[in-house]
Amino acid sequence: MAFGSFDSKGPGTTMSEINMVPLIDVMLVLLVIFIITAPLLSHSIRINVPQVTAQPVEQKPVVIDLAIDASGALFWNEQPIAEEDLAARFAGEAGADPQPEIRIRADVDTRYGLLARVMGAARQAGMKRLGFVTTPGQAARGAEQAFKQSSAM
Repeated sequence: MAFGSFDSKGPGTTMSEINMVPLIDVMLVLLVIFIITAPLLSHSIRINVPQVTAQPVEQKPVVIDLAIDASGALFWNEQPIAEEDLAARFAGEAGADPQPEIRIRADVDTRYGLLARVMGAARQAGMKRLGFVTTPGQAARGAEQAFKQSSAM
Protein backbone atom coordinates (compact mmCIF):
# COMPACT_ATOMS: atom_id res chain seq x y z
CA MET A 1 0.00 0.00 0.00
CA ALA A 2 1.19 3.48 -0.75
CA PHE A 3 0.85 6.19 1.86
CA GLY A 4 0.98 9.29 -0.27
CA SER A 5 -1.45 10.71 -2.76
CA PHE A 6 -1.60 13.58 -5.23
CA ASP A 7 -5.26 14.37 -4.89
CA SER A 8 -6.78 17.10 -2.80
CA LYS A 9 -7.88 14.89 0.09
CA GLY A 10 -4.93 15.92 2.16
CA PRO A 11 -1.75 14.39 3.50
CA GLY A 12 -3.30 11.84 5.90
CA THR A 13 -5.09 9.52 3.48
CA THR A 14 -3.81 6.16 2.15
CA MET A 15 -4.31 4.52 -1.22
CA SER A 16 -6.06 1.19 -1.21
CA GLU A 17 -4.88 0.11 -4.66
CA ILE A 18 -2.24 -2.51 -5.47
CA ASN A 19 0.69 -1.25 -7.48
CA MET A 20 0.78 -3.63 -10.48
CA VAL A 21 3.85 -2.23 -12.25
CA PRO A 22 6.46 -4.30 -10.33
CA LEU A 23 4.40 -7.47 -10.84
CA ILE A 24 4.16 -6.84 -14.58
CA ASP A 25 7.92 -6.20 -14.74
CA VAL A 26 8.66 -9.54 -13.06
CA MET A 27 6.28 -11.38 -15.38
CA LEU A 28 7.90 -9.82 -18.46
CA VAL A 29 11.38 -10.83 -17.26
CA LEU A 30 10.19 -14.41 -16.68
CA LEU A 31 8.56 -14.48 -20.11
CA VAL A 32 11.82 -13.39 -21.77
CA ILE A 33 13.78 -16.03 -19.83
CA PHE A 34 11.37 -18.78 -20.89
CA ILE A 35 11.42 -17.63 -24.52
CA ILE A 36 15.22 -17.82 -24.54
CA THR A 37 15.55 -21.17 -22.72
CA ALA A 38 12.67 -23.10 -24.34
CA PRO A 39 14.51 -23.85 -27.62
CA LEU A 40 17.55 -25.05 -25.68
CA LEU A 41 15.51 -27.71 -23.89
CA SER A 42 14.36 -29.36 -27.10
CA HIS A 43 17.79 -29.40 -28.75
CA SER A 44 19.08 -32.92 -29.41
CA ILE A 45 22.01 -34.56 -31.11
CA ARG A 46 21.43 -37.21 -33.78
CA ILE A 47 23.51 -40.34 -33.17
CA ASN A 48 23.35 -43.62 -35.06
CA VAL A 49 23.37 -46.27 -32.35
CA PRO A 50 24.13 -49.91 -33.15
CA GLN A 51 21.24 -52.34 -33.48
CA VAL A 52 21.45 -55.73 -31.75
CA THR A 53 19.12 -58.69 -31.53
CA ALA A 54 20.23 -60.08 -28.17
CA GLN A 55 17.66 -61.49 -25.77
CA PRO A 56 17.50 -59.97 -22.29
CA VAL A 57 18.94 -62.06 -19.50
CA GLU A 58 16.20 -63.37 -17.26
CA GLN A 59 17.40 -63.92 -13.71
CA LYS A 60 14.93 -65.23 -11.24
CA PRO A 61 15.52 -63.56 -7.87
CA VAL A 62 16.77 -65.98 -5.24
CA VAL A 63 15.01 -65.66 -1.90
CA ILE A 64 15.89 -67.51 1.28
CA ASP A 65 13.11 -67.72 3.84
CA LEU A 66 14.48 -67.75 7.40
CA ALA A 67 11.74 -68.35 9.97
CA ILE A 68 12.09 -68.04 13.75
CA ASP A 69 9.30 -69.39 15.93
CA ALA A 70 8.37 -68.34 19.47
CA SER A 71 10.59 -70.99 21.08
CA GLY A 72 13.66 -69.78 19.13
CA ALA A 73 13.86 -72.61 16.59
CA LEU A 74 15.29 -71.58 13.21
CA PHE A 75 14.03 -72.79 9.82
CA TRP A 76 16.01 -72.28 6.57
CA ASN A 77 13.50 -72.57 3.70
CA GLU A 78 11.14 -74.55 5.95
CA GLN A 79 13.96 -76.95 7.02
CA PRO A 80 15.14 -76.88 10.65
CA ILE A 81 18.65 -75.53 11.19
CA ALA A 82 20.79 -75.05 14.31
CA GLU A 83 21.93 -71.55 15.22
CA GLU A 84 25.56 -72.73 15.09
CA ASP A 85 25.18 -73.82 11.43
CA LEU A 86 23.65 -70.52 10.41
CA ALA A 87 26.98 -68.67 9.97
CA ALA A 88 28.30 -71.36 7.59
CA ARG A 89 25.09 -71.21 5.50
CA PHE A 90 25.28 -67.41 5.32
CA ALA A 91 28.94 -67.58 4.25
CA GLY A 92 28.09 -70.08 1.52
CA GLU A 93 25.27 -67.92 0.15
CA ALA A 94 27.25 -64.64 0.38
CA GLY A 95 29.53 -65.74 -2.45
CA ALA A 96 26.68 -66.50 -4.85
CA ASP A 97 26.07 -64.29 -7.85
CA PRO A 98 23.52 -62.72 -7.61
CA GLN A 99 23.43 -62.68 -3.86
CA PRO A 100 20.12 -64.00 -2.51
CA GLU A 101 17.78 -61.96 -0.36
CA ILE A 102 17.26 -63.21 3.20
CA ARG A 103 13.67 -62.74 4.36
CA ILE A 104 13.27 -63.11 8.11
CA ARG A 105 9.87 -64.16 9.45
CA ALA A 106 10.01 -63.93 13.22
CA ASP A 107 7.23 -64.75 15.66
CA VAL A 108 5.88 -61.89 17.75
CA ASP A 109 7.21 -63.54 20.91
CA THR A 110 10.74 -64.10 19.54
CA ARG A 111 13.50 -62.78 21.79
CA TYR A 112 15.27 -59.77 20.37
CA GLY A 113 18.67 -61.20 21.32
CA LEU A 114 18.20 -64.17 18.99
CA LEU A 115 17.05 -61.91 16.16
CA ALA A 116 20.08 -59.66 16.70
CA ARG A 117 22.45 -62.67 16.61
CA VAL A 118 20.89 -63.87 13.34
CA MET A 119 21.21 -60.43 11.73
CA GLY A 120 24.78 -60.10 13.04
CA ALA A 121 25.73 -63.48 11.57
CA ALA A 122 24.27 -62.47 8.20
CA ARG A 123 26.14 -59.17 8.23
CA GLN A 124 29.40 -60.80 9.31
CA ALA A 125 29.14 -63.34 6.47
CA GLY A 126 28.73 -60.50 3.95
CA MET A 127 25.02 -60.71 3.20
CA LYS A 128 23.79 -57.40 1.82
CA ARG A 129 20.08 -58.00 1.18
CA LEU A 130 18.09 -58.57 4.36
CA GLY A 131 14.33 -58.09 4.73
CA PHE A 132 11.56 -58.70 7.23
CA VAL A 133 8.18 -60.29 6.56
CA THR A 134 5.29 -58.84 8.57
CA THR A 135 1.51 -58.94 8.52
CA PRO A 136 -0.63 -55.80 8.59
CA GLY A 137 -1.85 -54.83 12.04
CA GLN A 138 -5.33 -53.78 13.14
CA ALA A 139 -4.64 -50.10 12.34
CA ALA A 140 -3.67 -50.96 8.76
CA ARG A 141 -6.71 -53.20 8.32
CA GLY A 142 -9.00 -50.49 9.71
CA ALA A 143 -7.53 -47.88 7.35
CA GLU A 144 -7.87 -50.29 4.42
CA GLN A 145 -11.53 -50.98 5.23
CA ALA A 146 -12.24 -47.24 5.63
CA PHE A 147 -10.63 -46.61 2.21
CA LYS A 148 -12.75 -49.31 0.60
CA GLN A 149 -15.92 -47.90 2.16
CA SER A 150 -15.13 -44.34 1.08
CA SER A 151 -14.29 -45.38 -2.49
CA ALA A 152 -17.53 -47.41 -2.73
CA MET A 153 -19.64 -44.30 -2.11
